[in-house]
Amino acid sequence: MLLRLPTTLSEAQRYLAEGAVPVGGATLVWALWQRDGFPEQAMSLRRLPQANLIEREALGAAVLLHQVDDRVPEVLRRAAATVGTGAVRRTATVGGNIVGSTLRCLLPAALVLDARATVLDPDGTYETDLAEVVAKRHVLLGLRWRDPVVSGYHKAAGDAGGPPPLVVATAVHTDDDGRHRLFVAVRDGYDTTGENTLCHEDPEQVLQALDRTTLGSLAAPAADVVRREVTGILERLAGH
Repeated sequence: MLLRLPTTLSEAQRYLAEGAVPVGGATLVWALWQRDGFPEQAMSLRRLPQANLIEREALGAAVLLHQVDDRVPEVLRRAAATVGTGAVRRTATVGGNIVGSTLRCLLPAALVLDARATVLDPDGTYETDLAEVVAKRHVLLGLRWRDPVVSGYHKAAGDAGGPPPLVVATAVHTDDDGRHRLFVAVRDGYDTTGENTLCHEDPEQVLQALDRTTLGSLAAPAADVVRREVTGILERLAGH
């Protein structure tokens, strides 16, 4: 197998056009390749500057999970810190987790940041939403978002080899009219759902608004965690 390591976007486009298979940290595909056979060419973005950004409002797809630090919002930092073991986080990448993983541990955090994705194909780069990235398994270059006012992250305890633990991510943003808007994303099993609503002084009013969205169909244990996390983030907002 020939591993391509582009240093420019034009090189990456050319390798894709030649049939190179994108690979992040190879934590997910290596066992499959050993079983099913290795591709002729693979491509890693680890030397591509655009895929290695770590900023307050941007994160590159080639960034290793253990490198995600306090330069990014709390919700994303805490999400990365809970993925696998330390050894996994030193190898796994942001792009591999969002696009290649069935768990997509970073997806709820990216959803509540209202992040947009920059993706690469043989014709160039363009911006799209996370739903398209996940559905079509695009080559992710990175994420961009607007810095939230506050954010939070909860991941339930889970057993190795057991079902995916519940994840609830929250963030409050200021919209163009100066109002606060709450974003909530829940991973329940292998499904992730995101919703948002305007913030009100009365937390119960916010919770009732969320109950009228797809989050209202959550089972009672998950709904209780959402209620607790929403109440907590609204209290933090009030004290901000």
